[in-house]
Amino acid sequence: MRRWTLALISLLLISGCGPDADFSPDPVVSTLFGPTAMRIHPIFTQVKDWTGDGKPDGIEALIEFQDQFDDPTKASGRAIFELFEYRRDYPDPRGPRVANPWIGSLVTLADQRERWNRTSRTYSFQLAMPDIATTRSYVLSATFEQTGGGRFFDRVILQPQVPETPAPKAPMLPMPTAPQEPRSAEPASTQPARR
Repeated sequence: MRRWTLALISLLLISGCGPDADFSPDPVVSTLFGPTAMRIHPIFTQVKDWTGDGKPDGIEALIEFQDQFDDPTKASGRAIFELFEYRRDYPDPRGPRVANPWIGSLVTLADQRERWNRTSRTYSFQLAMPDIATTRSYVLSATFEQTGGGRFFDRVILQPQVPETPAPKAPMLPMPTAPQEPRSAEPASTQPARR
């Protein structure tokens, strides 16, 4: 029995079925659990300082894919990000493009491991732009081209970041003093008054 087990393991390793081998997706599984929608995460996509020097380095964009059950899922392909000036009160809020497009890959196993965030169940992309203004609004758009064909599109408006100001301190009031008992008049004497 032991010989058969060793022979089977050797055969699997020789045929390339190790842990990093690429497998063709099962068409049924791909249909059930493959991506059917994409969105740029509206809360966590923002201008960030990822070097810790106190200055913004660009935009951290998080994109999320959903399957037909509206559950987060993974995808394979490439993401193209574009940043535009924001035009208020226009049907299409995208103004002139601010920067050249960023292209991020999700094709290889290394891409998947590098970009996948298990906690948020999103893919993270750092879009470098050190001269981005934190006081302006922008429109960030993402187009995702799937490896097997098909596209997804989404956009989000990045609002200006309001600098954190400390909350005003309440004026200090004097400490209340302990109530004092009222002074009573001296007790009347029961002695007859002397004349």
